[in-house]
Amino acid sequence: MTVATTAVAGLLAGCTPSGALSSTSDGRVRVVTTTGVLADLVRNVGGDRVQVRSIVPDDADSHTYEPSLRNVRDVAYADLAFSNYLLLEEHDVIKALDANLRPDATEVSIAEASTKYASDVIPLVEDVSLDTIWLGLRVEGSGTGFGADRSSEVQLRATGLDGPGELTAYLTGTFGDTDVLFSPRDGDDRDDTATLPPDAHTHLSWAFTEPGVYALHLRASLRRDDSSGAVDLGTTTVRFAVGVDPSTVRGRTDAVLDSGHADIAVDLDGAAGDRFSLRSERTGKDGSDEVRHDDPATAVVSVPNTALKPIPAGPGFRFLGRSGQQVYQLPQAVLGVHVHGSIDPHLWQDVRNVQAYVKVIRDTLAAKDPRHADDYRRNAARYLDTLTRLDDEVRTTIAAIPTNRRHLVTTHDAFAYLAKAYGMRVSGFVTPNPASEPSLADRQRLAQTIRSLHIPAVFLEPNLAARSSTLTSVAVEQGVAVCRIYGDTFGPDVHSYVQMMRFNARSLHDCLT
Repeated sequence: MTVATTAVAGLLAGCTPSGALSSTSDGRVRVVTTTGVLADLVRNVGGDRVQVRSIVPDDADSHTYEPSLRNVRDVAYADLAFSNYLLLEEHDVIKALDANLRPDATEVSIAEASTKYASDVIPLVEDVSLDTIWLGLRVEGSGTGFGADRSSEVQLRATGLDGPGELTAYLTGTFGDTDVLFSPRDGDDRDDTATLPPDAHTHLSWAFTEPGVYALHLRASLRRDDSSGAVDLGTTTVRFAVGVDPSTVRGRTDAVLDSGHADIAVDLDGAAGDRFSLRSERTGKDGSDEVRHDDPATAVVSVPNTALKPIPAGPGFRFLGRSGQQVYQLPQAVLGVHVHGSIDPHLWQDVRNVQAYVKVIRDTLAAKDPRHADDYRRNAARYLDTLTRLDDEVRTTIAAIPTNRRHLVTTHDAFAYLAKAYGMRVSGFVTPNPASEPSLADRQRLAQTIRSLHIPAVFLEPNLAARSSTLTSVAVEQGVAVCRIYGDTFGPDVHSYVQMMRFNARSLHDCLT
């Protein structure tokens, strides 16, 4: 029996905690959601026919929240579960859902399901303005052909290294802590493994101790959550030209990757002999984005001499060598554990997307509890009318802001849907993800943006205030106001989705006019 199963068994044996889902059915549909926003939508559609609990509390961050034993208990009792998904939630939240829901329970990834009702989705855009390549890891495809689901994981293990020195791939956390993923010559290949869910990617820092040509050997496997064993996905070798001309690399070289965003990619849906690639994103001659997949056997990652930099001070970097010692470094660029998908998951910042969410919730509840389907349809119709009025109100409020002041500078990149739907411009954010630590360059760029655009106010999410000193301090330095805005969760000013969108629109209007 696993620890998670043991914990659930212990909780089920006790009494029902206050505020938790009932252990026995009272005729209502027991619903668990990953976020408070989703819980509020379900309550509006379900009315008194549902009992609803959210896993992520209002004062937490949905990107990083780890589920508690009480959360797991609620999942075990639920008849129905709604997640936003698109990799919004911490992966352990999704795993808790998939591992602990009863076999007869229904689970819906609502952002994906909402496209049935024409919800608008926005691709995530990475920063490609780097002076060296930004190299990460990526898993492409769903792996359904292997029986994979959201709880499955792909493990990419470094099995060997050829080259003149040491290679280390590592993550730099929010507070400067480091986590080594690959260090093939440290004598312990058991730890040389990176783990990602399907259809996700992560960013890494890379360090090389000597100039020359390196060959990193990798093996990938798929681990499903059904105890059926791992699926071997094969092997590949990635070549690096470190501080030397890429033309000196032996063998065929059809592509040299030296700038922009690239990933060592494993395609779960690809053919057996075509599963690995070096996936890169570049801007084409016509200004459009281009995605390439190069064969690692005929491509080289170039690490230029400009990447030779001193090892940072601090005990967290001692695995690289002495502080100040020069090593070749490819930066992670985005600090903190930052695994995400290719679509911006914050769809609810556009009210029309939430109307699509509501229709999915209506249909799901009606299918789960057909006796009360008419109640759900009536409740949904009333709430959809409320949301139509809300959409008009938000649009009118923001339209009253002078056009040259409709600049949104926030804690993290969570408001692209609001900007697109209501005529704002996302002019800056501290970091793409709240789990990421801003660099000095991020701080300087933020200050320059505020000065250049004459921005009168920046916007801070209350649940991230304790971790957003950079936004506040830059605002104080530049003499601009710090105003509240709500992104992923509710808080002291708002307790429902309608209140949240109304508050955001009013805050933008009052602080920018």
